[in-house]
Amino acid sequence: MALVAQAVETPEARAGGPQLKIGGASNYRALKGDEKAAALMLALGPDHGKPIFEELDEHEIKTLSRAMVKLGPITPAMLDELMAEFVTNIASNGNVAGNSDSTERLLLSFLPQDRVDAIMEEIRGPAGRNMWEKLSNVQADVLAAYLKNEYPQTVAVILSKIAPEHASDVLASLPEELAMEVVQRMLGLDVVQKDILEKVEQTLRTEFISTLNTSKRRDSHELMAEIFNTFDRQTEARFITSLEEKSREDAERIKSLMFTFEDLAKLDMSAIQTLLSRVDKRELALCLKGANDEIKDFFLKNMSSRAAKLMQDDMMAMGPVRLKDVDEAQARMVSVAKDLAAKGEILIVKSKGDDQMIG
Repeated sequence: MALVAQAVETPEARAGGPQLKIGGASNYRALKGDEKAAALMLALGPDHGKPIFEELDEHEIKTLSRAMVKLGPITPAMLDELMAEFVTNIASNGNVAGNSDSTERLLLSFLPQDRVDAIMEEIRGPAGRNMWEKLSNVQADVLAAYLKNEYPQTVAVILSKIAPEHASDVLASLPEELAMEVVQRMLGLDVVQKDILEKVEQTLRTEFISTLNTSKRRDSHELMAEIFNTFDRQTEARFITSLEEKSREDAERIKSLMFTFEDLAKLDMSAIQTLLSRVDKRELALCLKGANDEIKDFFLKNMSSRAAKLMQDDMMAMGPVRLKDVDEAQARMVSVAKDLAAKGEILIVKSKGDDQMIG
């Protein structure tokens, strides 16, 4: 809670100066830090507020709850101004989001080095309880790019320990001559001694896994773009407009980083087919019911004639739908696309008309 309050409490507020206008121009008071935090938490609601509450201790929860109870009415104009102030402060100091270095320093204050190393490796590296499970979650082409510089015998040992289906993808990504030699070594592979396996694991841990997923510091504008992406259209428009009045540069930067439902129309044919295969058809019909003609035509043209006709019939049969339901369905579909991009199954372009890729 202190973090939320600190982010929105400006020097003027700490000095006791007026911050938010309540009612008319002559009727306003300065919100204290915990009152601002309370307003933000109420605005986030149960779904988005729950992860924050889970990070608070009992005293902080009681303090925040008390502030929420005593807060009183918060008008849309007040909330717009508070959110704009919050976003501007985050964008200007950029120190709200945690990162790998700060987390490691904190852990080292109460844990031994070897324990911290193990924890950070688990966080930075791909998922898995042991080295071989981790390797099975690394993209085949990424793992192949690393293994192509290793001895065939070492590659054979590694591929013999990971999931067979993943090993086949890695083999297919290796240079053909190396791949065939690895196959021959795997056919003649005896039981690998424990000390050799341990050396291979240690090499993989220090040279590959530890550097594979080391994250760069989160850009504060990227963080806010993700938050804005979760808003419905009306809320997003309100906050963007309010932020533009305080800092047009920050607003434009956030808008350029946001990924919207309309951006799905920039997917290539392979990506859109992958996405369509992962989305419930009735959910898609609801998404398209509230879409503009351009994106509606894009999706229908990427279906078979029969599927497109059924989709149009489903949309007609729905009758009037709530804009809120459409917004939520479109947000879920964008989330599916982002998940596919994160797994490397598709590439998606950002909302600006440039060639940058995410995923």
